[in-house]
Amino acid sequence: MSAQKKAVIAKPKDVGAQVDGFIAKFDPAMAKKIREVRAELRKQLPTAIELVYDNYNFFVIGYCSTEKPSDCICSIAANSKSVGLSFYYGADLPDPYGILEGSGSQNRFVRLTEGAKTLKNPQVAAMIEAAVENSEKPLPKERGYTVVRSISAKQRPRR
Repeated sequence: MSAQKKAVIAKPKDVGAQVDGFIAKFDPAMAKKIREVRAELRKQLPTAIELVYDNYNFFVIGYCSTEKPSDCICSIAANSKSVGLSFYYGADLPDPYGILEGSGSQNRFVRLTEGAKTLKNPQVAAMIEAAVENSEKPLPKERGYTVVRSISAKQRPRR
């Protein structure tokens, strides 16, 4: 297996500790911001399934209606310098306030310059709600859980 390929990791006994370890690789201020954003998204999407990727460029937590990455509604994407909220099908979302960035054929994002406070902005909250409504598969009814999907052998520095 090449260093570029990511191994799929089975659900460990303590996935929470594993995710905490991924976040701990960041500078303390950035780690705090990631934890706060994650907690706020979990409040807003309590039944979403978290898919976690500790990739080469970014640490990503996707909020999905199933364990399939293509059923992702939105994601936290963090590197050493910033945290963003990515909308997997953002190009299909109405953006009346012009807050979405990016020009790709599918993905759009919002920079979370103020961390979790940005998620509480009514315009951002409306985008999250629109993404949920736009999802092909509805969110589960029961409480969500976390799955670590991949860990890249090589990673850019997190600090």
